[in-house]
Amino acid sequence: MNIIDIINKTKHGKELNDAEIEALVRGFTNGEIPDYQMSAWLMAVCLNGLTDDETAILTYAMRDTGKVMDLSCIGGTTIDKHSTGGVGDKTSLIIGPIAAACGVYVPKMSGRGLGHTGGTIDKLESINGYNTQLALDKFLEVVSETGFSIISQSEMLCPADKLIYSLRNATGTVDSIPLICSSIMSKKLAMNCDCILLDVKYGSGAFMKTYEDACRLGELMERTGKAVGKKCRAIVTDMNIPLGKNIGNALEVREAVDVLSGQCRGSLYDLCIGLSADMLELAGKGTNADCIRMAENAIASGKALSILERTIELHGGDSRICRDTSLLPQPRYSYNVRAAHNMKIISINSEEIGMTSLLLGAGRISKEDKIDMSAGIVMNCECGQIVGEGETIMTLCSSVCSDFTESARRALNAVKFVKIL
Repeated sequence: MNIIDIINKTKHGKELNDAEIEALVRGFTNGEIPDYQMSAWLMAVCLNGLTDDETAILTYAMRDTGKVMDLSCIGGTTIDKHSTGGVGDKTSLIIGPIAAACGVYVPKMSGRGLGHTGGTIDKLESINGYNTQLALDKFLEVVSETGFSIISQSEMLCPADKLIYSLRNATGTVDSIPLICSSIMSKKLAMNCDCILLDVKYGSGAFMKTYEDACRLGELMERTGKAVGKKCRAIVTDMNIPLGKNIGNALEVREAVDVLSGQCRGSLYDLCIGLSADMLELAGKGTNADCIRMAENAIASGKALSILERTIELHGGDSRICRDTSLLPQPRYSYNVRAAHNMKIISINSEEIGMTSLLLGAGRISKEDKIDMSAGIVMNCECGQIVGEGETIMTLCSSVCSDFTESARRALNAVKFVKIL
């Protein structure tokens, strides 16, 4: 199979057959196809796209470069949940325990954050002692006991995705819908749960900037999962403003605990109840209305929080944080960004808030960067709120940054408002 012919076919918008796509993925993973040729093909995909059939075959070929999980030891319906990422997105830490409390099993592998979007693994590693790299047999034991566990992505699953994503990140080919679909769904299909819920974000803080593109990605992922017999549903949700009040690793764990303990209501709680209900409905637990009631009761009864607590304990983490969040990393420095005059908040640019958290040390620009687990932002306002002169709009937190001049300026510029006389 000639790689030059494959590149030229995609460059000229001609459809590849199954054998060509499989040879391309296999050859690159095995080291037979060099980076520069794979990069050329990825750019051709970005410029010309792939058909739905090509995207599906690419997904399955990537899945088949590694192990497919055997979840038969888990005695019930399994469901995987994926979010396409955003600012303040700690939903996996909330809806996993809720769904487990309602009788389904949620085995999940997650990644680290890069750029302005946070990673679930980084959030979990802000908990002292939490081991995100359990052996797969231990991982399955935890899931069987508590119904819920999150670990970092295994090198045994989808090695092609890791290699291809590194190239995409280095060559400006991340924002291609077929490539995003194949990256996400190859890992989801390798995890091999019975059901898959996909939370597809759109807006300033998401990869998909428009609702229409998010819908297109969600529909493509749904079709790809259903084609191999998975129950699969994509939900499109808004990431134009940060999700919840806290942005940053330990801060987001704290907010997740607050939601599960019933102390925090609002848009984050509502979204998590809705997504949990979608998971339960997909798993056959009842109508959506029934599943909403089950999800709400999982929090009200304290069962969901207990599941998170036990799961942290089994991962070697300090489970006391579920009763006392002050045991999470605390920032050395903080700064209150205040309103210069009476104002009404019109909008909050999610991406700019995420970039501000990067300045504070809460994220990484390259994969090698070290994260300050205590760093981040606590939002004290929301869209539509009237803020008086001198009141705190948000609090910036860090243990590595004591000069907040630049971060405060950027944070304030992310807030669009009108003055009130």
